[in-house]
Amino acid sequence: MAHQASRHFFYLLPSEARFLDAAVERLIPTDEQGPGACAAGVTEYIDRQLASVWGVHGRNYRFGPWQDGTPQQGYQSALVPQQVYRMGIQEVDAWCRGEHRQPFSFLDETAQENILTQLEKGAVGLPNVPPRLFFDMLYGNTMEGFFSDPVYGGNRDKIGWKLLGFPGIASAAYVEHMARHGVAYRVEPVAIEDVLQGRVEIDAGGYPKHVLPER
Repeated sequence: MAHQASRHFFYLLPSEARFLDAAVERLIPTDEQGPGACAAGVTEYIDRQLASVWGVHGRNYRFGPWQDGTPQQGYQSALVPQQVYRMGIQEVDAWCRGEHRQPFSFLDETAQENILTQLEKGAVGLPNVPPRLFFDMLYGNTMEGFFSDPVYGGNRDKIGWKLLGFPGIASAAYVEHMARHGVAYRVEPVAIEDVLQGRVEIDAGGYPKHVLPER
């Protein structure tokens, strides 16, 4: 993982980036199946989203009333994502210092996992940010950053797609594979920038041609 000083963030403070590095790596850890969320640039993805219009809910209705709603009613908090993250990280770190004498990113992996589980259950008392709201946003953004197109800042080197065997942008030239029943369709995944920068061949219909990985 790159040193903090060599990374550029649009919204996150260094301490917030350290928190997220630790948290997302516990949600999608590096293991025998491959690299985890940190290697995939999930923290950078979240930073870009927070620096965007979404970070301030610039396209959302913002005048209340702010009442608890049902899950079917969608987002109900008066806090915008920038506030959820900034305040949530500060409050979780303060809670960790009170319980463990260290901020979240300095704790061992087992302690971090236990704290994330407590946040998911709403069992951590935070003064301003509902713990479930913070965890749900963090979890959702982590999944997005790991599996979305790399053009959005995450899924570096298509780590998430390679883990799933997802081919990326659809190809129309797969006739030779149609009769291969029960055989996984494993090709080099194609991202948006691969097409825009001419790194893949395009067929007559404008679709990228998928290439089998080298062995």
